[in-house]
Amino acid sequence: MTQLSIDIETYSSVDLKKAGVHRYVEASDFQVMLFAYAFGNDPVRVIDLMAGNERIPPDVITAIFDPTIIKTAFNAAFEIACLSKHFSKQLDPAQWRCTSVHALTLGLPGNLGDLGKAMRMPQDKQKMGVGGGLIRYFCIPCKPTKKNGERTRNLWFHEPAKWQLFKDYCARDVESERAIRDRLSRFPVSDIEQRLWVLDQQMNTRGIQVDLELVEAAIECDAIYKKRLTDEAIAITGLANPNSRNQLIKWLQEEEDDSITDITKKTVPKVLASTDNDVVRRMLELRQELAKTSVSKYKAMATAVCRDGCIRGLLQFYGANRTGRWAGRLVQVQNLPQNKLKDIDLARNLLKARDYDTLELLFGNVPDTLSQLIRTAFVAREGRRLIDVDFSAIEARVIAWLAWCEWRMQVFATHGKIYEASAEQMFHLEPGSVTKKSPYRQRGKVAELALGYQGGAGALKTMGALDMGLKEEELDDVKNAWRAANPEIVDLWYESERCAKAAVQGKTRTEMPIAGGRAKIVFSYESGYLFITLPSGRRLAYVMPRIEPRDLMSEKGFLIAQAGSLTYEGLDQKTKQWGRVATYGGKLVENITQAIARDCLRESMFAIDEVGCYDQLMTVHDEIVIEADHGVGSLAEIEEIMDYKLPWAPGLKLGGDGFETQYFMKEIE
Repeated sequence: MTQLSIDIETYSSVDLKKAGVHRYVEASDFQVMLFAYAFGNDPVRVIDLMAGNERIPPDVITAIFDPTIIKTAFNAAFEIACLSKHFSKQLDPAQWRCTSVHALTLGLPGNLGDLGKAMRMPQDKQKMGVGGGLIRYFCIPCKPTKKNGERTRNLWFHEPAKWQLFKDYCARDVESERAIRDRLSRFPVSDIEQRLWVLDQQMNTRGIQVDLELVEAAIECDAIYKKRLTDEAIAITGLANPNSRNQLIKWLQEEEDDSITDITKKTVPKVLASTDNDVVRRMLELRQELAKTSVSKYKAMATAVCRDGCIRGLLQFYGANRTGRWAGRLVQVQNLPQNKLKDIDLARNLLKARDYDTLELLFGNVPDTLSQLIRTAFVAREGRRLIDVDFSAIEARVIAWLAWCEWRMQVFATHGKIYEASAEQMFHLEPGSVTKKSPYRQRGKVAELALGYQGGAGALKTMGALDMGLKEEELDDVKNAWRAANPEIVDLWYESERCAKAAVQGKTRTEMPIAGGRAKIVFSYESGYLFITLPSGRRLAYVMPRIEPRDLMSEKGFLIAQAGSLTYEGLDQKTKQWGRVATYGGKLVENITQAIARDCLRESMFAIDEVGCYDQLMTVHDEIVIEADHGVGSLAEIEEIMDYKLPWAPGLKLGGDGFETQYFMKEIE
């Protein structure tokens, strides 16, 4: 099948990173300036739609809309949105292939510059280093100055030499994308994942409605509240800027103690606990409150919302490329605050009515209330409602199935109360003796959240064990009790690591039976990758794996991995830099478990799409947000779809649980 490689350079006064491509193309000054393309391995041609007053050739336009010709681009979602606007006709994502997504499926970076380096492409095939400066010069507004004649945009005739370099850069991007595409073609994106990407593009283009009245009121309420707190702080301290760290530290040293040299999130509570000065206490309380008053997500919504009141492009397909889960973009829907307000309708209505005094009177802490209402800014379109369904305790179900831990599987086949049942197993208590109010339940809960992937005391603390009332000296006992109650899962960690190392060491293939022998995980080394083939057939990829012959240290002298550890090339979650990353059995099991959970979601999304009356809007972890007309479809139907027995996961018991609503939220128990 003929392939057409495309790269474009565009202009818009809207900030692409903050607003997203769908809002970006709505700007009245949006423009495609350069269009570079190549059929197959033909030479790249650049169409200059500005300086050259050229036009995209008719045969290329025909090809763009021809379903028999595959279009490829790096971050194809950008080209699809921009060219749909340019031609005033929506392009079909099913005709496109995204090289960035292809790279992500293989555990590689998702941006062109880093990808070329990670793949060790020849320098002439990598992205040109001057590109960033050229994009800043031609693609975004410039600051008006006397020197540039007070203009707000740089055009081709302002710097003809730069413009020619820009055209060369655009052509080089096509060459880079094509070279990378060819290198990756040995391990193609499967048809089923391509189908899911198309569904993802449809979701991102459809978007979700935003309650702009609520968004604007939240931003206004925050400004009023913040001013009130700031005015009080000025009155207390006499400082011109009580938010200034240095000014406030000096004031505290004079009022309280010369030893106060910092006022961080950790140190302020210590000073509060030690002071008997009411003025100092109140000032520090104000500082804590001011630190909480963040409406950044509301502002992100206001920036990204399109003319029709919808936000589009909220998801990045395969954004978590260890597991294939989606990542959030723009508003970051993957990490929205939870809502626990008992009368959320009343809180929303008071905020929208701008009755901020009553809102504070009834609900107390204003920043916390605004935070809890963020989800509810996403609403159903007029005449429609949202159906929100997720898999109940999906990771706990999957890992129980992988390890074939029978007592856990029995819990999910009956009452599903895994925290209570876990505590009973850990502490040898009678079945049914641990209730929601039992102190043992907290131990069961934190153990379930922290220990399934080979975590220890540190993981327990990260999950809030100390805040739940556990003592530091109890943590090892909790860890040991959980592991003793779940020997099958412990065995799964060590067997996963053994199989992965064996595959890498011998550059071979190893199989690990799972689910009581009803399925298997395959570890294989192929051409510089460790692949883990899941029961669904999808493969997780680890780049350039190796067994470390000696301790591996970073440039700054930190230990990355001990001798004998399994490492691979990837993005370090702490430094956000590409380099060697260590892994181990528990981490591999975490990747496998979350990836299988994602594949369960994939099957449900396909089944929901085939029904035809539901519009899927977004997915958040193991949750699907759907929109449907009133009176059409039902929650029961969606839950039944999500309870479907998967042919590739015999014995895995799934459970869909959801509710219908007019606005997005977490259902309150």
